[in-house]
Amino acid sequence: MAGTREQLSPARRGGSARSAARSPRPRRSRVRFTLAIALSLLVLLTGGAGWVYLKLGGDINTFSSDGISGDRPDADASKGENVLVIGSDARTGGNEALGGGDKGDIGRSDTAFLLHVYADHRNAVAVSVPRDTLVTIPPCKLPDGSWTRPRPDTMFNAAYSTGETARGNPACTQNTVEKLTGLRVDHTVVVDFKGFAALTDVVGGVTVCLPQPIHQGDLNPHRTTPGKLLFPRGEQKVSGQKALDYVRLRHGIGDGSDIGRIKRQQAFVGSLIKKVKSDGLTPTKLLPLANAATRSMTVDPGLGSADKLLSFAMSLKNIDLHNTKFVTIPWRYEGSRVAVVEPDADALWASLRDDRTIDGKDASGKKGARSSASPAASAAPSPGDGIRVTVYNGTAVMGLAAQAARTLEDDGFTVTGTATASTHDQATTLIQYGPGEKARAGTLAQRFPGARLEETSTTGIRAILGQDYADHPSAGATASPEPTAVPSEVSDDARSADDNLCSNLSYG
Repeated sequence: MAGTREQLSPARRGGSARSAARSPRPRRSRVRFTLAIALSLLVLLTGGAGWVYLKLGGDINTFSSDGISGDRPDADASKGENVLVIGSDARTGGNEALGGGDKGDIGRSDTAFLLHVYADHRNAVAVSVPRDTLVTIPPCKLPDGSWTRPRPDTMFNAAYSTGETARGNPACTQNTVEKLTGLRVDHTVVVDFKGFAALTDVVGGVTVCLPQPIHQGDLNPHRTTPGKLLFPRGEQKVSGQKALDYVRLRHGIGDGSDIGRIKRQQAFVGSLIKKVKSDGLTPTKLLPLANAATRSMTVDPGLGSADKLLSFAMSLKNIDLHNTKFVTIPWRYEGSRVAVVEPDADALWASLRDDRTIDGKDASGKKGARSSASPAASAAPSPGDGIRVTVYNGTAVMGLAAQAARTLEDDGFTVTGTATASTHDQATTLIQYGPGEKARAGTLAQRFPGARLEETSTTGIRAILGQDYADHPSAGATASPEPTAVPSEVSDDARSADDNLCSNLSYG
């Protein structure tokens, strides 16, 4: 949290070691991974639930949309639907008794993930963003109505604390995610400690797996003695406070890192999904589960009524366990923080825009859509759809800009002009784009394999041709590039909701 740092031991991920020195963590550990709120929507996946509709109507809290930025990615930038899920470390409403801190303190978020529901409504992926990730937090609205300045190289979880209110600032976190991903967030959902605990109680507990016994001293490293046994080794069922203790575990297990804990929490959520689906949703089970899901939930106005919530939940009913995936944004340690790895992250976001799953399948839902076990399989590029671009020649090769302009226009782009760049030594083609235009710039970049993307403060999209295009123009704008490939570090580390509970949990 603000003003705190954590001690990280070397993190082992995919067989490679990453390490960084971090300063001591505060005594109070907070719940990290609340994908469970997305699962709470699954409780509504039964037809004939009109009687539940009336009960839920008065229990759904919403946050104001005034703080959502007007500078957003296009609504049609992604064919699927994107839901931002935030875990709130609330200090009110009884949450302090569950580890949420003192009343009146600043609302905080240690975990967030973007749930992408593919356009075919048969696949979904949740992308976790570690709380210490260094990002640019864009302008956000304060309680007095003013807006902050952009904050580069700032911890991701600082967005939720902007304004220092007890309820937090979900709109600011939404703005930050849109800035980070270039994807428009269709809905935002916030859940607190109490809601998480209630969900696990109502389903009768969630099965988890531990490779070793865990004692009180592992939950609170400041203890001088191990304390009593909290969790025995092996598979077991947890609920309520014990479920919270499990997902908060950090010390005394695995490599002790936040990244390692995220892996364990992804397994927890997969187990919760499996439990909800296996139990079935009879009317007797539905009402208490739906109540638990909504009473401690805050949503954007777009989900702020029972009919809207039910409609969205029904759209998820055909996603099976194997096609529900969990991944973490491409990352590396940067000092005591986490940095986003590019261009890997951009490739991940581009694959979501194209509704291509992490294993290379076309999940756009279109008839005749091709799929492949390899994300590098051939596919036609996204159409230009009139995207406006100015083309600059950054080399000494005459006529290069005009040549690229003709092929781009043939592909449906609108070329607003051609010109000579200020320098003639551009080695690699550069695609520059203004605020809110990342998705369109990504579509353009498909025409220039190896091109770099760069955001600027100037509106519009510019293609500055490099020597790479001059040397191989046939591999550029006229080519049909391969679909965006999800980096192997992401795809190889993905987890499905039906995976073995005890596998791939970064225990070290």
